Amino acid sequence: MRLKIPPPVLLVTSGAVMWFIARSAFAFPLAVPYSSAVAVVLGATGVLIGLLAVRQFRLAETTVNPFRPEKSSALVRTGIFGKSRNPMYVGLLVILIGWAVWLGSLSNILVLILFWVVITELQIKPEEAALRTLFGQDYEKYCRQVARWV
Repeated sequence: MRLKIPPPVLLVTSGAVMWFIARSAFAFPLAVPYSSAVAVVLGATGVLIGLLAVRQFRLAETTVNPFRPEKSSALVRTGIFGKSRNPMYVGLLVILIGWAVWLGSLSNILVLILFWVVITELQIKPEEAALRTLFGQDYEKYCRQVARWV
């Protein structure tokens, strides 16, 4: 794996950068109606998505370690994994979107895009390569049926 920073650390780091941007001269304020409620709902949704994904991995008795996809003992395709191949990362992104709404800064869209690119390039693509090697045609078929993100 190329990425050596755990995805939750990237989440916290991105959130901190967003906070600093929101308090800077580059904030470009964004007013969202009922922003606090929207932010809480998005944050809770992101957490729920992540928990559902971890539960599916536990039920399948396979690893949730993002640095060791080659240790996967099962290809999980049901439940939330029938909607996204990477629901844990979707959950993290939804949490960050909620945080962006809470902070009310349009500039934070740049951080969201950067988070999406970094996770895709340095985490998801190496995981996909490992899973292709491990599960072959079953994984290829799954990739054709279910989107990488949503």
